[in-house]
Amino acid sequence: MAAIEEDDVSVILEEQREEIMAAKTLAQDHDLAFNLQMQEALAVSRAAHTSSPTLDFTAEEGDGFDYTSLILEDIARVDQERRDHEVGAQEMKRLKVDLDRRIHDQRFAKEIMNIPDADWSKDGDYFHKPYSLEEASSSSAVKVPPPFPAIGFESFRVYCKGLVSEEMIGETRVTVGGVGVALCDSSDNLIWEVAKVLGADESKSPQIAELEAILRALDEALTFDLGRVTFFIDDFNLFNYVTGRVEPRQSAVATLVNKVALLQKKFSYCQPSLLTRNDVKFVFKLARDAIVSQIKWPEETSKGKTFKETCVICYEGITVDKMFSVDGCFDRFCFSCMKQHVEVKLLGGKTATCPSDGCKSEVKMDCCAKFLDPKLVEVMIQRKKEGSINVSDKVYCPYPKCSELMAKAEVFEYTKQFFVGTEQSPARKCMKCGLFFCMQCKVPWHYKDTCDDFSKSKRYQNAGDGMLKSLAQSKRWRQCIRCNNMVELAFGCYHITCRCGYEFCYTCGAEWKNKKATCACPIWNERNIIRETNVNRRR
Repeated sequence: MAAIEEDDVSVILEEQREEIMAAKTLAQDHDLAFNLQMQEALAVSRAAHTSSPTLDFTAEEGDGFDYTSLILEDIARVDQERRDHEVGAQEMKRLKVDLDRRIHDQRFAKEIMNIPDADWSKDGDYFHKPYSLEEASSSSAVKVPPPFPAIGFESFRVYCKGLVSEEMIGETRVTVGGVGVALCDSSDNLIWEVAKVLGADESKSPQIAELEAILRALDEALTFDLGRVTFFIDDFNLFNYVTGRVEPRQSAVATLVNKVALLQKKFSYCQPSLLTRNDVKFVFKLARDAIVSQIKWPEETSKGKTFKETCVICYEGITVDKMFSVDGCFDRFCFSCMKQHVEVKLLGGKTATCPSDGCKSEVKMDCCAKFLDPKLVEVMIQRKKEGSINVSDKVYCPYPKCSELMAKAEVFEYTKQFFVGTEQSPARKCMKCGLFFCMQCKVPWHYKDTCDDFSKSKRYQNAGDGMLKSLAQSKRWRQCIRCNNMVELAFGCYHITCRCGYEFCYTCGAEWKNKKATCACPIWNERNIIRETNVNRRR
């Protein structure tokens, strides 16, 4: 049957509307004539039988169901759907033309870059290649989907991710799924992205959701008339299914794998590639957004309409702008619960991760400013920086108002820009306050004295590090030779394990190896072991 043109559909709908309106007018005329005849008959009857009760047979409007209005509404709905389809088709064509033109321009730019300077100086003014939809490579044996020749020959990268998650909607626990799809060119420049909701059958298992994501991604690629695509998967088992290395055991999974294989045949080139989860992070977020769209509900407030969702920790309905999304896994929790979680981790000296059981996604420090005190955020950033620098490489600015933590290598490279002879000098420039200090003496820079001379002077004894060493000597503290941390033995044995992991004898400082002393010092003293409180602790 011949296809009906869009203009013909519009004419048919208009004719149907006019016919129905004419029929409705005719029906109203018939009703009016019938009512008049009934009124005349009743008037004659009343004149002949004056004692008879008056009966009113007049038909009232609205006594019957108005099918005409219902049909007119259906016609209006179909007409609106047709108009929306036309707008969508025009927008898709515009996107295809823009993409085809961009690919054409990129190729032309590469051709220009490969032209020798001598040829360009001579013939550059005559070198041109205007874009045209009708142009095609007649020499290529590859079938190109018209009318976008550049798109047909270009290679594209397709990223997709399907997720299934148990969420709370009010007090009800539900399983929902979502899909994220992104189409990129060969240089990974984004062309098109979409987030779609999965149905109940499509959200039965993570593998089914992942396969549905691949199917949706390939459908989107076909919509753009892409000829050559590589689609990326972050699941090794799924990759083996799609490549045919392993046969899936579940019938539902096998059916979807076959559908993927059929879609692959519609491209001139279509092959899967395995990636890590971090490489598909942006489509992971799209899939998560699709899930969130299903678990939030509208609510009227004094400020207008807002949306809420349930926090899976406290089970409270929270407005979406008060929900925190963990970078990496995109699990969502309310600000209040995240604040308590992060604070507990900090007090325990640990780095905060996602509260979800088994999830190891790290909570980014800069994102915590939404719900944490700024000073606490600074503590988190400082603690993370301390953990990333080896103990022996840590350098602190000696100025009390600064105390910036730096690594030896980075402060060395920074100082080289301002200080000649940095390699032979212990002088370093603080990366925060900009003041010079001595890395060896750990004091503000002593310009006219060497480190040996300065360490013998009274200024050193009054300086921060000098005062610390003087205090340590009087208190009989021991300094770790690996990290220079001061250790005080309150009570317990003389076997010390520093916070950097170095083990040594508190009496002489000799190293312990394989949990054994390398010196002849006594391991313990009775006065340091026996306590009235029977509590042993080491500081």
